[in-house]
Amino acid sequence: MALDKQRFTSSLTKIFGENGFSKLLSRDVSEKLFTLTEFMLSENEKYNLTAITDPDKIILNHYADCATLAIRLPKGARVCDIGCGAGFPTLPVAIFRPDASVLGIDSTAKRIGYVTQAAALLGLSNVECVTMRAEDGGRDIKYREKFDVVTARAVAELRVLAELCLPYARVGGSFIAMKGKNAEYELSAAKRAIATLGGRNVRVETVTLVGTETASHPLIYIDKKEKTPAAYPRPYAQISKKPL
Repeated sequence: MALDKQRFTSSLTKIFGENGFSKLLSRDVSEKLFTLTEFMLSENEKYNLTAITDPDKIILNHYADCATLAIRLPKGARVCDIGCGAGFPTLPVAIFRPDASVLGIDSTAKRIGYVTQAAALLGLSNVECVTMRAEDGGRDIKYREKFDVVTARAVAELRVLAELCLPYARVGGSFIAMKGKNAEYELSAAKRAIATLGGRNVRVETVTLVGTETASHPLIYIDKKEKTPAAYPRPYAQISKKPL
């Protein structure tokens, strides 16, 4: 069933306005989000990209959710999205923030293939996608401690995620985890891991989005204040079997 462009644009404008994100929208941004939605829904069966197929819910739970990260990025930020999956937040962040550059990393070649196709379709020259295990990139001089902001959305529990993500953040940069309802519990368990990996000044901000439904989730901010010791990240089997 074809996506109704006028209805989509109207819903996008309304939801972004209600959540204070109107400044992120322009005609070009709206066009790109419409095109992305069409492409994602057409490819969804092939790649199993999203369980959310209602356009209003896509706008709220994917695009507005990613906007919460986009508005918090410093100007010209170099961003790394670990476990980018179906391209969230990689693609919306690149659309909302053309001043930023975004590297999407995922271990699944099919997913990276889809995100690469989507970026090309949208003309996003500020997106790069790499098929790679996160722990491998964290040890690679090309990526290690090179990013202003590292993020991950619904990838793993925070002790594991910290070891996968913090090695990518430069000293003076940050790791922003887009987490679910267990965030406070995970954070309590991850304090030692965060400190070991060079993270400091941990804080939690709960984001509430309103639309056809209400969606809340925490953002966990971790500042990178010290270099990550050379021993980390460990191989994934060790990380998952014995988290820090």
